[in-house]
Amino acid sequence: MTQPVSSHPTSVDLLVLHTLRCIGFSSLPGVARATGLPESDVESELIDLGVAGLVTHTAGDFGGWNLTEDGRASDAERIAAEVTAAGARVRLTAAFDRFLVLNPELLDLCTAWQTRTLGGAMTMNDHSDPSYDARVLDRFMEFHQRAEPLCAELSATLLRFQRYPVRLADALARAKAGSLEYIADSTSSYHTVWFQLHEDLLATLGIPRH
Repeated sequence: MTQPVSSHPTSVDLLVLHTLRCIGFSSLPGVARATGLPESDVESELIDLGVAGLVTHTAGDFGGWNLTEDGRASDAERIAAEVTAAGARVRLTAAFDRFLVLNPELLDLCTAWQTRTLGGAMTMNDHSDPSYDARVLDRFMEFHQRAEPLCAELSATLLRFQRYPVRLADALARAKAGSLEYIADSTSSYHTVWFQLHEDLLATLGIPRH
């Protein structure tokens, strides 16, 4: 039976700070998409975090926002406190173990999407064969159905995880509608969101990436 949703929602400033930690250097729209918050709210939080020395901004066409070392340390401390306050470590650890079972399969699916074997040789998938792409998309749909209970468990443990199943489902829907880049070739692709979820779980549990 699913446990009640955590009564410890993440504050907006921590959500913005932690999201930036999980996605890395990003534009304002990128942070807004990842948090699910309006750009104006995110920009206000980023400016305040910048004043506090926790994030930096690089101007220009290819500019964006990034954490400082103090920001990374602050996020780690506050996220650890959030997990403790919610009593969520055991459930998150169990969920992470389930994630690690699914993760290699997702990576294999992305490889099948980006490459294929023709005449015994591995080549890049140029997406000129709709039947091949449809078969791989069907495998993604089946994978997503099996990932949904994991996402539901995470969402019921800490509210901020609720944005991941929304973003994953949106990416898959866009890909099924013909925007094929939403599988593995966009900053909002299924693969990218899954990778960010992986980063979030590692950061939330204080596990270094090897």
